[in-house]
Amino acid sequence: GRLEESGGGSVQAGGSLKLSCVGSGFTFTNCGMGWYRQAPGKERERVASIDDYGAISYVDSVKGRFTISRDRYINTLYLQMNNLQTDDTAVYYCASCGDINQAPQYWGQGTQVTVSS
Repeated sequence: GRLEESGGGSVQAGGSLKLSCVGSGFTFTNCGMGWYRQAPGKERERVASIDDYGAISYVDSVKGRFTISRDRYINTLYLQMNNLQTDDTAVYYCASCGDINQAPQYWGQGTQVTVSS
């Protein structure tokens, strides 16, 4: 399976970006999906996820600002990011299947998000 992210870029604090992730080579209709990020010098962290049962969860730091959604019919996952802060600067990775909250099976290559003050 392959996951490909898009939508990253550079914005000023308070701005918005929308990330997309398209899956190919497999059907992840029944799989959980999520977004992770890794900032320089920090460990990768889960940002938001939709598990196998459709339950959505967010890391506390993005609650109220980020929204995860998916379109099963076109194998696409989204992350709408509003009111971006400098601490949101990181490489954002799409993940799917496996244990989406602990050990996803598939990973994308990542897309850079840079937020300046």
